Amino acid sequence: MKLGLIAGNGRFPFLLLDAARAQGLIVVVAAIREEADAEMDRRAADDDGITVHWLSLGELSRLIDTFRKEGVSKAVMAGQVKHKQIFSSIRPDWRLAKLLLNLRSRSTDMLLGAVAKVLGDEGIELISSTAFLEPLLAAEGVLTERAPDDEERKNIAYGLGVARAVSGFDIGQTVVVAAQACVAVEAMEGTDRAIERAGELMASLDDDASTLHPSDKDPSPGAPTLERRLTVVKVAKPNQDMRFDVPVIGIHTIETMIRAGASCLSLEASRTLLFDREAVLRRAAEAGIVIVATQRAGSRDQGSGN
Repeated sequence: MKLGLIAGNGRFPFLLLDAARAQGLIVVVAAIREEADAEMDRRAADDDGITVHWLSLGELSRLIDTFRKEGVSKAVMAGQVKHKQIFSSIRPDWRLAKLLLNLRSRSTDMLLGAVAKVLGDEGIELISSTAFLEPLLAAEGVLTERAPDDEERKNIAYGLGVARAVSGFDIGQTVVVAAQACVAVEAMEGTDRAIERAGELMASLDDDASTLHPSDKDPSPGAPTLERRLTVVKVAKPNQDMRFDVPVIGIHTIETMIRAGASCLSLEASRTLLFDREAVLRRAAEAGIVIVATQRAGSRDQGSGN
């Protein structure tokens, strides 16, 4: 069987590629030129079961033609494609232009769902991006040795409410919280940049204090009024389509949290991919970061999202 792989950026495409090859599948990679890593060519050179075609984001017709010529009837999407690319100078072909014109909104779900439908109409079924990587889905519970303290638990509870509300509008899937106040909400910039913004905002509080005129300063300053430690809460969408835009956490997210001064990460169990688990947990432990996966009520058995 041949599997089509629509590859964006990051390690996700390579993990899925390795998993599919381990099952003996021939993989036809449609590597998105604006996003995918050039390492794809090296993988293809080392393995004659992998074929790579480089396509631009705007070339939907070429994607369909490529898969049909290669005999691909099932495909997966893996790796991030930045949502802000819809505002880039990339020229859509006639098929993608028609799709964009007919959308009610340009949200991630609406856009990718429409692409999936076009592929399906052409005989190419888009399957769950976790089909070969289910062992990497985060299990419910505290994943680190340290459990959340009382303040972090309060932040998680508050953050889950905010994140689930925001994700329902398909704006973003991550919020950053401190002292039960929302510091940053993810939008097109992605999870890591949202965390960075939260860290920058907290750091700016100290910068603002340092610029006060001496006569304005408290002669006996004490601790900050509120706890400033950041908690990052990442959720799936209420009706998460596991074929695309599945929440992903990896070592880079932990490094970003360290730089931002975050001490706690809350994931959604069974619907978040945790890459490089051992390295992530080890680095989190070194930095004193707690990671906990919570189960959304009624979400234990997930389908494709259709």
